[in-house]
Amino acid sequence: MAHKRNKDYKTPKDEWQTPQWLFDLLDQEFHFDCDAAATPDNTKCKNYLVRAFLCDDWMDETDKVFFLNPPYSAGNIDRFMKKAMEESQKGAIVVCLVPVASDTAWWHNYVMKADEIRFIKGRVKFIGYDKEGNQIKNSPTFSSCVVIFREMFKKRFTPYIGKTIEQPRKVPG
Repeated sequence: MAHKRNKDYKTPKDEWQTPQWLFDLLDQEFHFDCDAAATPDNTKCKNYLVRAFLCDDWMDETDKVFFLNPPYSAGNIDRFMKKAMEESQKGAIVVCLVPVASDTAWWHNYVMKADEIRFIKGRVKFIGYDKEGNQIKNSPTFSSCVVIFREMFKKRFTPYIGKTIEQPRKVPG
């Protein structure tokens, strides 16, 4: 009998934070209004959405530029990336931090329809907390990239491969 993954499976790592240096680098360029996949404990913006893929409409008068580091567990990333693409088609700019996973359906269904892909050199050290509440950093076993949906600016049929993001040699904090 074949093993079937539970599409609603969630791991504690689904709530790990984006490293501050990477968020700051992207925020300097995009000036984010809202963190589209956050909790009160891990948000990087004043405004945030907890389960954004369930929201009908992300944009309002103040929120038009979104940062999205979706949960990577099975099924979740598909729903978040679909919603990111849909919101960009309504005029939002959505900047996503995701694993490089060109062997998956969500990559081809959504990432390959994005405006731009920026690969990150080296493995990103995400920030989590142990059972005692102590901060820990952990690198996943995969590479990461930044996927940018800017549908209103899209003129190409394939994503532009943007500049590589270099991590600082010594990551602060």
